[in-house]
Amino acid sequence: MHLVPQDTHIPFLGHRRKAFAFSLLLLLVAVGSLLIRGLNFGIDFTGGTLVEVGYSQEVSVAEVREDLHAAGIDRVIVQTFGAPEDILVRVPTTQGRDSGTVSNEVLEALRTGASEGVSVEMRRVEFVGPQVGEELTQQGLLALLYALIGILIYVSWRFELRFAVGSVAALLHDVLITLGVFSLTGLEFDLPVVAAILAVIGYSLNDTIVVFDRIRENLRKMRKAGTEEVMNASVNQTLARTVVTSLTTLLVLLSLFFLGGPVIHGFAAALIAGVLIGTYSSVFVGAPLALVLGVTRSDMMSRKPREEPEAGEVHGP
Repeated sequence: MHLVPQDTHIPFLGHRRKAFAFSLLLLLVAVGSLLIRGLNFGIDFTGGTLVEVGYSQEVSVAEVREDLHAAGIDRVIVQTFGAPEDILVRVPTTQGRDSGTVSNEVLEALRTGASEGVSVEMRRVEFVGPQVGEELTQQGLLALLYALIGILIYVSWRFELRFAVGSVAALLHDVLITLGVFSLTGLEFDLPVVAAILAVIGYSLNDTIVVFDRIRENLRKMRKAGTEEVMNASVNQTLARTVVTSLTTLLVLLSLFFLGGPVIHGFAAALIAGVLIGTYSSVFVGAPLALVLGVTRSDMMSRKPREEPEAGEVHGP
């Protein structure tokens, strides 16, 4: 069974102007939303109050979250802390309320919602200042910058500079649009989402490199074909692999999104958006941009690898 026919001849490169126009529109919307609306930063970036409580018996995270919601305490992060009886609650900073007030409200809400005979006690209260969030933001941006520079150097060495520029442009394209989705939808942006963004970079780069590798092979094999024809053939040859990989990944991510609970909601949403836009960019952005930048057959022929003997071929001394 083949989800995608093996002998497709879709002129992807012939639609590059339309694809560039569509990508430019998405980027303008994403960047505009980021500048105007910004991101809905979570506690990891804005600071807040951390409350650790202990139950006398095992309790589920969903029950704790429902008790807090019933008391009007929203936008909290609830997770187990070691044993199932230990619960960690992180509440965002609210103007005019100190950590003591917030922790008392949390404890009262949990005691009110607890089952009969179940006791809830306070373990510790900590305040996380916004300066920690600023440091995380700076380090995250630096990590992203270093990753892109490293990718540019590697792909330049492994393929060719114009391929490297195309791959980095595709990565920036994917990251900005994914961030734009979070800005437009108002989904909370926290550390798990940052991890998802980095995973999107890896996923998108892998897809793009697979296409580039096939282009390099075909530039050496299809001697009479033009560069655009070779690129079209390469994208079509890797299309089945691209579609199947994306669909299977999306099945897992959709399961996490709908069944994984609120804690992993943002992480799964970022990966879903990233996989969709990354699949698009590996076909319509990376290779077409390398073509526009002027990649030719001679660029690849100058990097010809060591020839391996064919099967059954014997070399004498």
